[in-house]
Amino acid sequence: MALDVASIAEAQALVETLGDSISFYKVGMELFMCGDYFAFIEWLKQRDKKVFVDLKFFDIPATVGRAIKALSSKGVDLATIHGNDAIMTAAVANKGDLKVLAVTALTSLDRGDLDDLGFQCDVQALVLSRAKRALQIGCDGVVSSGLEAALLRQELDHKLLIITPGIRPVDNREEDDQQRVVTVASAFQAGADYIVVGRPIRDAVNPKAMAEKIQQQILSQFSCDAIL
Repeated sequence: MALDVASIAEAQALVETLGDSISFYKVGMELFMCGDYFAFIEWLKQRDKKVFVDLKFFDIPATVGRAIKALSSKGVDLATIHGNDAIMTAAVANKGDLKVLAVTALTSLDRGDLDDLGFQCDVQALVLSRAKRALQIGCDGVVSSGLEAALLRQELDHKLLIITPGIRPVDNREEDDQQRVVTVASAFQAGADYIVVGRPIRDAVNPKAMAEKIQQQILSQFSCDAIL
């Protein structure tokens, strides 16, 4: 689950509310800016939770390499990087047991946004190109919309993990900043290994009940616990 909340205290309260309904948490930029980020990661690990650091490291390759090396000592399971071949190469060289995920195209971007950024190819071509480069360089997986997951599975088989954000349960769809969204079932049917669910659980009247409902939707596809 994505812990996109305003404070460490709020994140801890949500984790306690969710209990054993969630075992894997994404900790991103919003919490990083609150302070005590790594103390919170340690708090999660003490509760036997897996941790996905989603900071999308993007800087000169040497800086990213050193950041990933430092992060690899924190007991984190997954981390995201964003950038070119040199950045990915530096991250891979320093990841240790940490699994590095390359961001392909943010799920908040639509065709018009990609045009503004200067990408003339279509979204699927861009995602596939970046995923192929990530695989060649040695990344463990990619972050990709469920709309592109099927293509990645077709072209790359199971050589990369696919983590899919932008999940919206059918009965909880809303207008928001995510443009390329999919349902729980369609994400796994397309080939996702993990899904990232945030606001549908966080904003539910009963977050634990919503988390358990989504877990049941997952179980209808596979016998696994795969919410991030």
